[in-house]
Amino acid sequence: MEIRGERECKECGRQWSYYETGSISCPHCGSLRSVGVGDRARHTAMQAELDLSSHRSAVGDGTIRDAAPALKSDLRDYIRKVGYIQGGELLPLDDTSLAAHELLHAVDVVARSNRPSDDEQLYVLGLLRGADEGDRPAPGEVPDSLTDARGLAYAEAIDAYRRDLSTWLDDNPDPNARTTLETLSNHLKRVEALDGAISLSESETLVNATRDIYAALSDDDLDALALADDRLAALF
Repeated sequence: MEIRGERECKECGRQWSYYETGSISCPHCGSLRSVGVGDRARHTAMQAELDLSSHRSAVGDGTIRDAAPALKSDLRDYIRKVGYIQGGELLPLDDTSLAAHELLHAVDVVARSNRPSDDEQLYVLGLLRGADEGDRPAPGEVPDSLTDARGLAYAEAIDAYRRDLSTWLDDNPDPNARTTLETLSNHLKRVEALDGAISLSESETLVNATRDIYAALSDDDLDALALADDRLAALF
């Protein structure tokens, strides 16, 4: 949606950036009586902060299965709030979002398993320890049994990014980037149809191609867009 990026308090007259706070309440006096001022701009990035400290404590006091319902609820809430257009500016695909999507899927696998392996549990604990700091485990650290979970998680995270990027391109047309984005979309549909059953290297290629598209648009870098095309073409 398009919103005014500045708010002005009717009580104290102070102004602040809605893009930064995501709130209509005045950060100076607390009044809820404010009005939008300035020009409107496309904005999808809500104030989304991921804090997993309470869930780390819950796992320490119990089990992953015990902690799973509340953890998955908070992860879903965070994922719903994540957006990639801030005041008309396109943002990059970040590691915290990728790790949050993966943790959601991985913890579900472990919580539903009658006898999760030590490797699976240790991997979920590692994700839980670092996801809110943007710590995304390297492909070589992923247990074989959680490869599909990463594939599906990354496809969902990238697809959320793709939707915002498509919206951004509506306002900032780039036919070449649009074509590359459509190719990416086709790959994501395939991954979802396979329920994430792709190799770890393919998951990483999709992440890198998405970031190449962002680099092409943010830096006006045609080489980056060509690299994205080459990465995606190699997946067929």
